[in-house]
Amino acid sequence: MRNGKPKQNKYTKTSAAKSTASRPRERGSDKQNKSSGGVKAIHQADSYLDELKNDLMAFFQINDEQSFTQEQVLEHFDVYDRKMKLIVHGLMGELTDEGSLIRQPDGSYRADEDANLIEGVVDHVNSRFAFVVPTSPIGGRADRNDDIWVSTEDLAGAVDGDRVRVIRFTDSRNRSRRVEGKVANILERGRTELVGRIDVWPTYGFVIPDSKKIYDDIFIPQEKLGAANDGDKVIVRLTKYPDPRSSKQQFEGEVVTVLGAAGENTTEMHAILAEFGLPIHFPEDVEREAEAIPTKILKKDLAKRRDMREVTTFTIDPVDAKDFDDALSVQMLDNGNYEIGIHIADVTHYVLPGSRLEDEAFKRATSVYLVDRVVPMLPEKLSNGLCSLRPNEDKLTFSAVFEMTPDAKIVNEWFGRTAIHSNRRFSYEEAQEILNNSKGDYLAELQLLNELAYKLRDERFKHGAINFETVEVRFKLDENGVPLSVYPKIRQDTNKLIEEFMLLANKRVAEFVHSLSKRNKGGEENTMVYRVHEGPDDQKLQQFADFAGRLGYRLKLDDDHLSNSMNRFMASIEGKPEANMLQQLAVRTMSKARYSTEDLGHFGLAFRRYSHFTSPIRRYPDMMAHRLLQHYLDKGKPAERDQLEDQCKHASAREKMAADAERASIKYKQVEFMSRMDPNRTFEGVISGVTEFGIFVEITENSCEGLVRMQDLSDDFYEFDKDNYRIIGQRNKKMYTFGDQVEVRVKETNLARRSMDFVLTSDKAGFAPTSSSDRRSGRRSDERPAKTSSRRKESTAAKGENRRGGRGRR
Repeated sequence: MRNGKPKQNKYTKTSAAKSTASRPRERGSDKQNKSSGGVKAIHQADSYLDELKNDLMAFFQINDEQSFTQEQVLEHFDVYDRKMKLIVHGLMGELTDEGSLIRQPDGSYRADEDANLIEGVVDHVNSRFAFVVPTSPIGGRADRNDDIWVSTEDLAGAVDGDRVRVIRFTDSRNRSRRVEGKVANILERGRTELVGRIDVWPTYGFVIPDSKKIYDDIFIPQEKLGAANDGDKVIVRLTKYPDPRSSKQQFEGEVVTVLGAAGENTTEMHAILAEFGLPIHFPEDVEREAEAIPTKILKKDLAKRRDMREVTTFTIDPVDAKDFDDALSVQMLDNGNYEIGIHIADVTHYVLPGSRLEDEAFKRATSVYLVDRVVPMLPEKLSNGLCSLRPNEDKLTFSAVFEMTPDAKIVNEWFGRTAIHSNRRFSYEEAQEILNNSKGDYLAELQLLNELAYKLRDERFKHGAINFETVEVRFKLDENGVPLSVYPKIRQDTNKLIEEFMLLANKRVAEFVHSLSKRNKGGEENTMVYRVHEGPDDQKLQQFADFAGRLGYRLKLDDDHLSNSMNRFMASIEGKPEANMLQQLAVRTMSKARYSTEDLGHFGLAFRRYSHFTSPIRRYPDMMAHRLLQHYLDKGKPAERDQLEDQCKHASAREKMAADAERASIKYKQVEFMSRMDPNRTFEGVISGVTEFGIFVEITENSCEGLVRMQDLSDDFYEFDKDNYRIIGQRNKKMYTFGDQVEVRVKETNLARRSMDFVLTSDKAGFAPTSSSDRRSGRRSDERPAKTSSRRKESTAAKGENRRGGRGRR
């Protein structure tokens, strides 16, 4: 061959002329420092010719240091048939025309090193394999179906969270599985630090990572142990990453922070924050800057504000809330209408551009709410003091004031800076008790707001809003943070009252900023920070509707009926054992809400425009919205879009990180709570997830979730039917399906991994019908099939089917 023998396939090579042509996956060294260059996407293989074209491209990319003549390519793919030769020649011509292949002066071909490499982030879901999640054009994750399956041995030293470029090729042997690939090079390390428990030995140490997606311990040389003691939770800085030429993830590191003894509440909460890259303390200069802000409101501060301190005003918040960033005012008008004010803490009066407070607020972008604590976006001087709308204190606010009819129609609106004086602080429970008993402070005002909220809510659903109400859990903790009970959060009228008026303010602020665009030269649209929520993917929605249909629920998916049909569905499952799982499944069919300067609307709320304006103490995008609104009230020109869009992407990413940390803290406390249960106690539950390695069960009374492993289903060998969310016994056809009621007891709890294993004690499982092929083959119901795909203690999982892989080491 012109440049030596090409790297050989790791899979059996068959003729390209066969309908099951294999991909030419090759072994060999990878370049680690290629330029990121222009990235083109390989189209999904929809036909045999598409697959062959992708295979040809993969062959050239893996052997990218060589060039090949057409004859050498035909020889490698065992193509001797004249028609197949013409097809291969044609496909190589297409690849050349697209710029994926480059024709050399001597007539041979080589790959363009930047062509058809996909950029994405490694999601190492299982010790045996990972997915590379392509980045979407809007900066978030792309569709899950576009994820690329990569064997651990083909990660080329990449670990979970790394940004990489991957060569993508097809698995021609089974088109139903995900597209596979191989990491070409690492663009950016996603993790420079890890959190874990340290085992200290006389001359070295090992850190066992908390992350379920890091599968090997981190070696710590003796001189890098710092002050860590055996059993401490620590933060380690990674000094050595896995060798690209090895499939083993061999790390080295140094201890940079000792969090405390593993198992202690504060230690574990700090470990969760560190694991997700979230801060624990404010820098000293930020605290100093906050402390230097005057607490007294001066006359000049009031000069350009609407004074509403004489209007009846109060706050309604959770009983344990420490910051109050919104208040409502009520005033009866002589014309029979009502003036309702929605007053929001004026954070941007105190946090100025260019300050350290501003930099830190942007960096954090959101407050983080763990089970037992809040990590605020702003220092306590602001979040719990100056900007908290505490009762019996004058406060500076940014307000949306509406004149409303008794039918909740808006006839006038006003936006601007105000000063208020809250007369009363209610908890949700206190306000609800007043409504229930028809007596107490500000009864008439609360009744009026509740009536208006009901009408606003009815109007919203009438226009297509979807009622997604998933269960949220709360904990009762003792003084040491030990969970004493777990219970679902109950949403009452007062919760919905506040929610409805916040939605109204957010919507009308966005619409108001847009309406001011008409005064711009040439009608240029004002730039605004929107909270956007795009419509669902049709295919995902159809899959959900098909599954719901098998459970006896009907959904109409056309544009005219979707929202009403979805709301009827939500109402029909209320109170049923499978309700929580179906609600979560329905939510997963929807797009994720995010921040953007693009005016895309909010599908779930059925709002043409929607912003976040009402929580600037805890959300940076609300601060952005406040500044933009004031800018346009001052007749400013449309703001520059690109910088704001970058800030929106940052805020969206930080929001996801905070949500992940919150879920981790909930999971930790659930596992801790269940670890204290009588080991022989049984619990009623519902199957909440089905995977190839087991079934997840959610306990009905406390929403704690654990795994029944396939290996513990000892009565049969079970196969995973992913399209129907179920597993089926190969011999007895017993069937466990998403939503089935079961009874379990706790087998094992693992606080370090925040995981629980259950064992089934009883169930109401059905049976799948015996297939005609079984009847034709004469197989007995008790006869073990020749091949099994479950109870895999030794064998590997089917490629591409599993997104929730278990760890290789517990």
